[in-house]
Amino acid sequence: MTRIAFLGPVGTVSQEATRHFFAGETHEFVPCYPISEVFLSTVEGRTDLSVIPIENTIDGSVSLHLDWLVHEVDLPIRAEWIYPSVQNLIGYAGTDPANPYAGIRRIVSIAVAVSQCRNFLGEHLPGVQFEYVSSTAEGVRLVKEHPGEGWAAIGTKLAAELYGLDVLAHNITDHDNNYTRFILAGHYVPQLRESATPKTTILVTLPEDYPGALHQVLSAFAWRRINLSKIESRPTKLRLGSYYFYIDIEASMDSVLLPAAIEEIRAIGCQVRILGSYPSFHDVSTLGRV
Repeated sequence: MTRIAFLGPVGTVSQEATRHFFAGETHEFVPCYPISEVFLSTVEGRTDLSVIPIENTIDGSVSLHLDWLVHEVDLPIRAEWIYPSVQNLIGYAGTDPANPYAGIRRIVSIAVAVSQCRNFLGEHLPGVQFEYVSSTAEGVRLVKEHPGEGWAAIGTKLAAELYGLDVLAHNITDHDNNYTRFILAGHYVPQLRESATPKTTILVTLPEDYPGALHQVLSAFAWRRINLSKIESRPTKLRLGSYYFYIDIEASMDSVLLPAAIEEIRAIGCQVRILGSYPSFHDVSTLGRV
């Protein structure tokens, strides 16, 4: 049975997204915490694949997770998918149906979840106290342990189900387009359905003595009409002012044009590392098969 690591504890958006992507299949999903343990479980062979959240519509790239993928491990990207990060108000239902938030004095969650729900909290729970914990699922667990004390959490519907709590308000995020991008990484090669959008992710480090090198890199893709869906600079951690470029490309290494573009980039002295060439599932109803 394929063992798939996700960022735990149980009840996180990562678990919800992983279960959705592999719905209908039989795998063992393994909660790991912190993110280093997710990666290392696969590196050390305790799991076959790792599920990593790397980007969010509202908060952008998850820098810590990208740095682990780039600097700490060598795990090829095997797939990516997009999943809605739906946050809910979770707690014990009160006795007043007209005011389901009566008596809530404390919200237990992570800072990111709280910031994504500011409008709802300001309108319905002004003056509430916040207690920050390591994950939304941990917040739900703590609320479970404090009945009758006016505690509530922000988290997933899955967490509410796992801990036997009530969803007091559904989808309380300020933006309807709050999506998270997940990648599947590991040396194990999964069997996945074909995707309409093949992608390749590379890292490019520019030569120090080549003025205009970034322009040359972009030109290698532009004249071949290869679309770049993302380009982000990140520090190499070697010295101050030294950066590499993380680039997502809407093309496969099996095509004719992309390998030629990469060879052109290398010819001007750039270092290129291919993190993976993989299917991209932007339709969250498309299920992967391992």
